[in-house]
Amino acid sequence: MANIPGFEPDTGGEEIVAPLPRVTLQAFCETREVADSMQAVAADRRMDKVQARIQMGGPAAAVEAFRGAPTPNVIVLETVSEPSGLIANLDALAGSCDPGTKVVVIGHVNDIQLYRELIRRGVSDYLVAPFGVLDLLRTLSELYAASGSATLGRTMAIVGAKGGVGASTVAHNVAWAIARDLGASTVIADLDIAFGTAGLDFNQDPPQGIADAVFAPERLDANMLDRLLSRCSDNLSLLAAPAMLDRTIDLSDDAFELLFDLLRASVPCIVLDVPHLWSGWAKRALVSADEVAVVAAPELASLRNAKNLVDLLRAARPNDSVPRLILNQVGLPKRPEIEASEFAKALGIEVLSSIPFDAPLFGTAANNGQMIAEVQSGGKAAEAFVQIATALTGRGEQKRGKRGLFEPLVAKLMRRKA
Repeated sequence: MANIPGFEPDTGGEEIVAPLPRVTLQAFCETREVADSMQAVAADRRMDKVQARIQMGGPAAAVEAFRGAPTPNVIVLETVSEPSGLIANLDALAGSCDPGTKVVVIGHVNDIQLYRELIRRGVSDYLVAPFGVLDLLRTLSELYAASGSATLGRTMAIVGAKGGVGASTVAHNVAWAIARDLGASTVIADLDIAFGTAGLDFNQDPPQGIADAVFAPERLDANMLDRLLSRCSDNLSLLAAPAMLDRTIDLSDDAFELLFDLLRASVPCIVLDVPHLWSGWAKRALVSADEVAVVAAPELASLRNAKNLVDLLRAARPNDSVPRLILNQVGLPKRPEIEASEFAKALGIEVLSSIPFDAPLFGTAANNGQMIAEVQSGGKAAEAFVQIATALTGRGEQKRGKRGLFEPLVAKLMRRKA
């Protein structure tokens, strides 16, 4: 994206497995273990757009199935037979495959000669069982990884367990910390079209913003997205909400899908300020994010709602890290509070950060359209936002060095060896 300053491909975090595009996939397995793994892969959030079918029979069944039928975009074949039998089936399958069909073979022997022979015959990849769900997801994702796809953005969704717990303030300050303290190009997207506060918090009043992208998806492309973003700092851009009530916000479940895809393809870090409401699109934004942080106040209603959110996200994202828990407004005078340890115990996750209540500090920042670190640099709240930013981006305290030329190849070979 041309006008996002400071773009850098490496976010310093763990490798991101990209969602697959809208394709068809058929798998032909020979063992129950691999079939179960394929079922788990098909249920993952990254496969939402994929039409997948898993069946038994192995390569021989695939040859028979496609003898007179069109082939899908991806065929996954598990084989337990000798290499000669596999090669014979692949040769037979080649006569039926449509142009552009990709084939992934899952085998049970780590044989470099077989691997070379399969690649020579046009097989896209060879995976040795047993493997983890993320290993196969990564292999399938890489089939559609275009040049430069290592720059795929990391989406971080921040949502409040209850209205008024300060989730938007946390989201905006975390985005600021990612951009300023971690040096990564970042976009903060305010998804609260009717009542969003990102424009106020960053002292911005852009004429266009996220509503223009959502309500006119047929016009949305990378160039239009450039025009909708407003610059907050060298590394931070804002996709603001209009905060107007001229229309109701009755959005479809996939209303933000194209926007998120464009952002992921253009900038390393995307912070989603998700409003406290429960709709199909809000749930989808949380489930599809790379990281989710739930902001709660240390009181009972927040505890109940946070537990419901965490339980749902755990079930919907079995191959992702658990949601992060952030306690905000801790130490509010005269309010009985639930201890952080009790809060964490009830949810079964650790508290990532506890942000102390400081009415003068947060009030001054909000009224001035400033971030907390601009009002009080080095304070406990500012340090908490840097801690959260570090955790959500997957960065360590020290930045990684630049990637070596052969690092992606070495990583791939190490995964095969493992």
